Amino acid sequence: MIEAHSISFRYHEAWVLQEVSFRVEKGEFVGVIGPNGSGKTTLLKLLYGLLAPQRGEILFELVPMKKMDRRDIAKRIAVVAQETQLLFPFSVLETVLMGRSPYLGRLLFESEKDLEIARKAMEWTKILPFSERPVEELSGGERKRVFIARALAQEPEVILLDEPTANLDIEHQIDFLDLILTLNRERGLTIVMASHDMNIASEFCDRLILLQEGRIYQMGTPEEVVTKENIESVYGCEVWIDQHPVSGMPRISLLRKGGR
Repeated sequence: MIEAHSISFRYHEAWVLQEVSFRVEKGEFVGVIGPNGSGKTTLLKLLYGLLAPQRGEILFELVPMKKMDRRDIAKRIAVVAQETQLLFPFSVLETVLMGRSPYLGRLLFESEKDLEIARKAMEWTKILPFSERPVEELSGGERKRVFIARALAQEPEVILLDEPTANLDIEHQIDFLDLILTLNRERGLTIVMASHDMNIASEFCDRLILLQEGRIYQMGTPEEVVTKENIESVYGCEVWIDQHPVSGMPRISLLRKGGR
């Protein structure tokens, strides 16, 4: 579905991403991990077409993204950013309806069909009872569901998530990730998630891309990527890695420097 061919990008003189190549298959749940400054958020912006690589190219279903119209990209790829600020006190329904904007022409208002799609998105994310409430009055976990509903209202094939569990307590992390996994498994949405939390990425993702200083250090299944050697080399600290006692997936535990 998505192919990146030797893409490189820089904001100023230093390259943020260099010679990055990978594929994301339809229906996959792919995690992008790596230290701060390794290029995770920039990579998502390139996949959405918000930025364009200075070298290489990105294909969406074999079509170069540079040849795709912005509206067409928005119909097929949705983004849930790490922090989303609303400038006005929009209601939940008004916010979710923003996801229909790629389908509206200039000066056109939402149709009954658009309202129905928004309602279904709110039902799916269990926020329909909040439809008339201002988004700013909701909890962090509820707001995340609003922005997922807005993304679903776009009727996309791909959802890009940037640090989706940041600032959520563990209950809301589980609720949110279960929702994303359901969208992936039951609705067939392709998910690409950038995350600092390697345990979450290991537990939920089919494949992982480990970045180091703008390059791919390792790519593969969680078992292939989340190893003691890889993590210590990329992050420069000692860790303990074992298997989760329930799922069997790799699990990272931090170690104090010098022991207890």
